[in-house]
Order: sequence, then structure tokens, then C-alpha cells
Amino acid sequence: MSDTTSPSGEDEPIDSIDENRADEQSKSAPVDRETEGPLDESEANPVRPYVDLGGVKIPFAAPRSSGLWHEIRDQIADQIAKQGGTTRLSDGPFGPELLAEIPATTPGQPDSTRLARFIGVDGPRWFLRGVIAGDGAVDQEAASKIEELFRSVVVVRGKAPMPPRDLIPLHMPKTAAPVDDAPFSPGA
Repeated sequence: MSDTTSPSGEDEPIDSIDENRADEQSKSAPVDRETEGPLDESEANPVRPYVDLGGVKIPFAAPRSSGLWHEIRDQIADQIAKQGGTTRLSDGPFGPELLAEIPATTPGQPDSTRLARFIGVDGPRWFLRGVIAGDGAVDQEAASKIEELFRSVVVVRGKAPMPPRDLIPLHMPKTAAPVDDAPFSPGA
């Protein structure tokens, strides 16, 4: 082992200088990086949903534990109030719902309003909102039919990660009848 002079002027063994240089050139990362992150793509949990941004992937999905309906309901009430309408909270078959009286712009009928029920259900990583208006907002028999329809909805969120409040994409049914380009001629 030979000695050399350190920047402080003291003699230092060459082995310790090599160790210092190695420390300066080694990778900088927390000791638990391989388990706690940031992770390499090969180390990431393949089941965990990520938003792929190209060079990085981040977990960014709708919340699993907290619901959106309470916050959205408050936003709907604020918007209706800004339009000059009124709302009141009620307990309905789907939980808390918002009963609203919304100003309507009906020609020849100033100060007219329309009634609506805003309902919402927080599911596992999705939120479904409905608006019941017309007879369904005032007549129990009509409301029951609409509620039955709403209850029969099946939400297909998919496995892809989505930011909270992003809309789940919809598409036309594959069995939809093709639109005929020929003009319709009555009595033909």
C-alpha cells in the first residue's frame, strides 16, 4: 500500500482515495429503492394500474376508498343556486339525493321552474350519476320505473387507470342496425 498526499496536505493511503472516487461515481438512491421506489419498469407491480406517460408511469386512478358523490352533489347545488334555483337534500333509494327546482326559460311563462332529482352512486373505482326529471321527479309510480332502470345499469369501467372524474368512454353497440344511405320514400 503506498501513500499519497490528500487535498488537506495529509498523507492518505491510495486504497481510501479509490474508495472515495468510487463513492463519488456510484449511483445515488435510497437503500430501499428496489422495494419502495422509484421503481424500474421491470420491478413494478404488473397488477397495479398506472397511467403510461411514455418515459414514466404513475399511479393515478379514481379513488377506491373515498366517494365523489358528496363533493359533486355540493357542486350541483352551487350551480343551481347561481342559476336562481333551489335545492334540498333528501334520502332516496340510492342514498342522499338532491331535489332541485331549476328556473326554466319557457316562452310566455316567466318564473317557471322544472323539478329534478339528482342521484349518485359511488362504486368500486367508478361513479354513476343520474338526473330524474319530468314525471319521475314528482310521481312515485313513474319514479319507480326510472329507479328500476338506473338500478339495472352495469358499469364497465375497464382495467385501464383513469384520473378521477374522467368519463368512462361509451361507444355505439356493435349490433346497431346500419344506417341506410338511400333516401326514405313513404309508401314504397
